[in-house]
Amino acid sequence: MERIAYDEFSMFHENAEEWGLAYAGPPEVERVAFAMAQGRKISALAWGQQPTDLVLVHGGAQNAHTYDTVALALDRPLLAIDLPGHGHSDASPSASTNAFANGQDLADIIDAHCKLPVTLVGMSLGGLSSIVAASRSEHLAQLVLIDITPGVTAKKASAITAFVNGPPGFADFHELLARTIEYNPGRSEASLRRGVLHNAIQREDGTWSWRWALHRHEASEVPPETSSMWELLEHLEIPITLLRGMGTGSVVDDADVAKLRSISDAVTVIEVEAAGHSIQGDQPLILADIIRSLS
Repeated sequence: MERIAYDEFSMFHENAEEWGLAYAGPPEVERVAFAMAQGRKISALAWGQQPTDLVLVHGGAQNAHTYDTVALALDRPLLAIDLPGHGHSDASPSASTNAFANGQDLADIIDAHCKLPVTLVGMSLGGLSSIVAASRSEHLAQLVLIDITPGVTAKKASAITAFVNGPPGFADFHELLARTIEYNPGRSEASLRRGVLHNAIQREDGTWSWRWALHRHEASEVPPETSSMWELLEHLEIPITLLRGMGTGSVVDDADVAKLRSISDAVTVIEVEAAGHSIQGDQPLILADIIRSLS
């Protein structure tokens, strides 16, 4: 049985090398935990001196490490949060896809632990959760949505759900990595290997499981409910920026953009070329530049 060592802070030099970033040594980053209701803990990566006014939230079946290259490029304090039932965070009493429960957790963390007001950046499920958080916290400076609107449908997200709804467990690391490569043909194998190590865990018997799949038994997984989120966005009194991936895999279409523009005068839409749904993975340096210009 092959055991693969894992140190979540040991691979930042690979991110820097792949994207041509200067690397003088390990960055200042640590794993922190926030106490929540029901005795739960929400885990996060705190980059730089805390508290910070920049919060990044990943998508479904991802984790905070999805922003590693972005964080290295920004080189500033930020907080990258693991959603409930993802990464190192405890499961929620609700399904891990419940954007309303997730959003309340985000709002609680922002209000209690961040430097206010906050720029909140959320991708996919994290973006939907961030819409809810923005509606429940009065301490946001702006909301940035990465390739997501409440107009997401099962059809638009079918390629994503096909990957997520695959086997929860794998016989070995090579099997898990091969499936990940199959669904992400545009990414380097090295980047996908890092992603798998951050997002999966090796069991005592040598088999592997996605971290988020370990919590499937905690509550039935249901698609995020989004129909009422347009109204939440309509009532926000902060700037909203939508980053739309223009490549294969985006879940945002022209109708979504038009509707978002119609409900708020404070909407900016930025199209990101050569990026699909996961802009932080496909074009992390462009995303870092956008965040830098906004915050």
